[in-house]
Amino acid sequence: MKRKRITQMFPCLLPLRKKQRKIMFYAKMYFDGNSYAKTKSSELLPFCIYETKSKLLNENTGFDMIYQENKVFNLKLAAKTLSGLLIKPGETFSFWQAVRYADKHVHYKDGLTVIDGKLVASPGGGLCQMSNLLFWIFLHSPLRIIERHTHKVKEFPSLRNGEPEGVDATVSEGWLDLKVKNETDVTFQLCIGFDEENIIGSLYAEREMACMYRIEGKDLCYFRKDGKIFEKISIYRSEIAPRTHEILSEYLLYENLCEIGYQLPNDTTIIEKGD
Repeated sequence: MKRKRITQMFPCLLPLRKKQRKIMFYAKMYFDGNSYAKTKSSELLPFCIYETKSKLLNENTGFDMIYQENKVFNLKLAAKTLSGLLIKPGETFSFWQAVRYADKHVHYKDGLTVIDGKLVASPGGGLCQMSNLLFWIFLHSPLRIIERHTHKVKEFPSLRNGEPEGVDATVSEGWLDLKVKNETDVTFQLCIGFDEENIIGSLYAEREMACMYRIEGKDLCYFRKDGKIFEKISIYRSEIAPRTHEILSEYLLYENLCEIGYQLPNDTTIIEKGD
């Protein structure tokens, strides 16, 4: 039997633990030798190298839609600190460094998030949709991903806009971050916007790129082990010549594994792996 954490046995200690984790979290970044992206510009760089969008409201959560509306509020709050952010040569982008004070004057509302393996409502819930969007954008750029965490449990079906399963990046302040490093000689810039139904993310650069990128998921499978269902998929990236569309290279980025916490369609093939 898995041993319970102290904060699970004594929930009253959780606020203190969170505060301690955040202090250590940011102190570590302060001393890690990285230069974190903090400069913003209202004027966009000349070349849009990638743009994507994600539907804002997910009606498949099984929870009251007020939490989806609150999530949209939270996303727009975070977007104010992210949009226009420059990632200069040698700089590192950190999701939490960028949105750390987004709720300084206006507090986040209760959105859905996973705490101790359970889907609950919590202030700032839903920000993972922003980190998911950013991760997908970064995969289409030469920025090197140095920290990314998958969701251990997928509690409800994702809203996909062409991207494969297994492309996500969960964040939790004090514990989990999304970081990329600019090891090129080019400055990049984030732009986050909204229309009535979508959040729209773009990455701009000060000059055109030498190649484009295509992300594909391969060998998607579901299997049952120890009474739980898991999803496994391999994520590949291709580098493509912009003008000829010739594939210059293709390679495995990572293999993604997560538990499925919702009912899969009846015709889904599930491999039995035993206990």
